[in-house]
Amino acid sequence: MSPSALILQTLALFLTLASPSASHTPTSSSSSSSSPSQSSSLSEWRSARATYYAAADPRDAVGGACGYGDLAKAGYGMATAGISESLFERGQICGACFELRCVEDLRWCIPGTSLIVTATNFCAPNYGFASDGGGHCNPPNKHFVLPIEAFEKIAIWKAGNMPVQYRRIKCRKEGGIRFTIDGSGIFISVLISNVAGVGDIAAIKIKGSKTGWLPMGRNWGQNWHINADLRNQPLSFEVSSSDGLTVTSYNVAPKNWNFGQTFEGKQFES
Repeated sequence: MSPSALILQTLALFLTLASPSASHTPTSSSSSSSSPSQSSSLSEWRSARATYYAAADPRDAVGGACGYGDLAKAGYGMATAGISESLFERGQICGACFELRCVEDLRWCIPGTSLIVTATNFCAPNYGFASDGGGHCNPPNKHFVLPIEAFEKIAIWKAGNMPVQYRRIKCRKEGGIRFTIDGSGIFISVLISNVAGVGDIAAIKIKGSKTGWLPMGRNWGQNWHINADLRNQPLSFEVSSSDGLTVTSYNVAPKNWNFGQTFEGKQFES
């Protein structure tokens, strides 16, 4: 092939990678987000990098800094990401949805694909390595750690630490916001999950039939807590997202609710 033909072929492939791509979401037990054609973008494309992990043990899919527990049971499946400190915002970003696409690597990128993931975990800094060395998640790096099943939707696994572009998008969820109640006695902890719209939560209020609206504090990730005796009362929730919208769900939990139960309320528009 002549040098000029090679240049034209490379340019054509570059334009293919740079063009808006179709959504390619990993299969999960429920929809984790919306495709770009069905939701409005919250931000422009920005540069980051992405690596992957291989879940050799099923327990690797349980836990995480956002507190969602078993990601399959929570409906997130493999469409998830751990994100670096520069993006994590001390847990505020938990539940937000991102679209990722592979760029700048003609050898390893899969052209014409993008991936939609929900932020469910934190990639901690490793200050034993430089930010441009092994410290992938050190500030100021923007970094995503994906399950290998998700990574392989946009790049060949041998690529390793890949340059990507990302943007915030609205989340699309099936069903309503889920409230998982835990705790003991007058200590109540509520995990908020399956949130549509911008996905991340800025404030929660809870109300019993014998109380007014009581603000809850963020314990960690999307776990919120309060010290109040709300036993033997139906519970209502007021959920405010980071874009200033509020959804109120009345009498979500019945009077005879118990710790460990999950209830479903209203939902944000996606």
